[in-house]
Amino acid sequence: MLIQNDTDLAGMRAAGQVVALTLQTLRAAAQPGVTPAELNHLAGEIFAQHGAISAPRAEYGAPVNVFISVNEDIVHGLPTTRPLQRGDVVCIDVTPNVGGYVADAALSLAIEEASPTVTRLLRCTEDALNAALKVAKAGQPISAIGKAIETVVRKEGFTVLRELQGHGVGRAIHEEPEVPNYFDPARRERLEEGLVIAVEPMVSTGRDWHTQTLSDGWTIATRDGGLAAHFEHTIMIQRGKPLVLTALDVNNSG
Repeated sequence: MLIQNDTDLAGMRAAGQVVALTLQTLRAAAQPGVTPAELNHLAGEIFAQHGAISAPRAEYGAPVNVFISVNEDIVHGLPTTRPLQRGDVVCIDVTPNVGGYVADAALSLAIEEASPTVTRLLRCTEDALNAALKVAKAGQPISAIGKAIETVVRKEGFTVLRELQGHGVGRAIHEEPEVPNYFDPARRERLEEGLVIAVEPMVSTGRDWHTQTLSDGWTIATRDGGLAAHFEHTIMIQRGKPLVLTALDVNNSG
């Protein structure tokens, strides 16, 4: 989506704030013994309070309010009734439609005690997202985002899951352009002021960057059983630092 007027910006801000509030609430609720299904129900209550609907449900028929992926599951995890356990790595991916505008963000966390490897994985993936946001400026090539992500991840010895990538977002979940999480020199197109994209590094402790779709038809998991982390923000490209629409306070345009 290319934001060209105040109406579109207000719509995206509203959607982004529902995302941020939902992520904040579900992060706090994700405790040992709580099930992903319960977190999904809580997300539905938040959506209803703010006039939001699940964009994956509306667009693709996904049987969820939000996707919740655990351990080797990367994205599109269907919320299960298995209670979360200490040491689990949990990714919460929130994508509501609010008045016809869609925003998309995700975070990963460890349930209580995390191993040193998981702690590094979470920090690395979030650092990769932050590095990508620093180079996401009008006039920069899209490839700069993937280069920033890949540089951070390789330095830490983890693996970028190359089959999964960011994307344009706004009136639908997936819009042009695709935003690779690795350096692709063929991607010479430039980021345009006002463009809204979802930047979302997905990183594994494993060595195989290929993925697999599980028998439920939705959950995408690592192929070698590596643990996965996923951090994501929806941003609007500006000449300086981007406007992070899915931060809890969007008055951050600098």
